[in-house]
Amino acid sequence: MKPDEESARGLAQVEGYLLLNAEVDEARRQAVRFTGQLPWLTSAQREDVERVYVADRMAVCRESLTRIAARAAELRGEYTARYEQLRTRCVAVSAMAVGVVSGICAVVSLVGR
Repeated sequence: MKPDEESARGLAQVEGYLLLNAEVDEARRQAVRFTGQLPWLTSAQREDVERVYVADRMAVCRESLTRIAARAAELRGEYTARYEQLRTRCVAVSAMAVGVVSGICAVVSLVGR
């Protein structure tokens, strides 16, 4: 792997780590806010509810990211196929244009003799 690719991969991993930590922190804040609305809970119950809340939120986050990653890969494949198709057409049109111009130049030079 090239150094630039390694750097990009490392930065992506750091970014992912930071985003995950931010998501966990936000889930914990929301769990505390949620259990704050339930004043009858004991401390142990409050901790259990917060733990389950955070675990559920992380599971939902993981499922969402998995779906998004799958869709991104699917779109990448579709866009790559479409790009290849357009590139092939562009090359074909360019080749035809060169052929037509060459033919016209040949005809003009033959007629001009």
